[in-house]
Amino acid sequence: MKWCTPVTTTNTTLSWIPIKFQHDTLHSAIKTSPHPSGIILNLNLNLNLKLKRNRTAMGSEGSDAIRKPRILCLHGFRTSGEIFRTQTTKKWPESVLEKVELIFLDAPFPCNGKSEVEGIFDPPYYEWFQFNKDFLEYENFDKCLEYIEECMIKHAPIDGLLGFSQGAILSAALPGLQAKGIALTKVPKIKFVMIVSGAKFRNEALAEKAYSVPLQCPSLHFLGDEDFLKPHGIELLKSVVDPLIIHHPRGHTIPRLDEKGLETMMNFLDRIQKIVSNKEDVNEDVKEDVVTVG
Repeated sequence: MKWCTPVTTTNTTLSWIPIKFQHDTLHSAIKTSPHPSGIILNLNLNLNLKLKRNRTAMGSEGSDAIRKPRILCLHGFRTSGEIFRTQTTKKWPESVLEKVELIFLDAPFPCNGKSEVEGIFDPPYYEWFQFNKDFLEYENFDKCLEYIEECMIKHAPIDGLLGFSQGAILSAALPGLQAKGIALTKVPKIKFVMIVSGAKFRNEALAEKAYSVPLQCPSLHFLGDEDFLKPHGIELLKSVVDPLIIHHPRGHTIPRLDEKGLETMMNFLDRIQKIVSNKEDVNEDVKEDVVTVG
């Protein structure tokens, strides 16, 4: 016997994939029901059923069913997730913030020296890893990668990364390290990155692993005219395919968005929303569900 009947619920279309049932299995799966069809398929059985969820927009109600892009936010050197949250939410308009879900982390290591934001933002302060003055040698880098992966699992599903300064350097390198199987091997592929005051790792061995293949996922880069990292951010762009760029007149900071910058940002957010929405259409195993057929 085969079931191919489409079942429609609010905002979701469930499409049956034809499956042959053994008689005993079917007997345990089918129960009588007051529903006119007289049949309920209890999918909380080990039937290996596959359902295809097709999210459809049905007015405002359908729009609510569309999952926003969920973004892991990596703050700057010797700051914190709360500081990054404050900087971002105070400077970016609601029209931007309402389109995404932002997850702000604290880096795994307490600040190991003076913070540049001391006196501006309250402690505690954190850092992702330690490095020498030439930015060629790094300490606790592997532990940093493990920590980020653990956070991606904890806050799953994570679609992309938003990074500032040290967090931006990490965010720009992680897709390449993931593609090489060096980092984030237990989580889905990073779909996009947003880089504010970014740069490349200068260690030759690490750079070869991170940037040998150009970054191909959608990326948005912020370059400040007065930012000391601007030349390094421009150098990073050479390792990126089709980057979107927002220029601003400020220095090493989270910038406010002028009219042109806001337009670029909204175009980028529309693009990543389409990517995330398409992801919702993949087949998934249904373990606990009851569907009425009729």
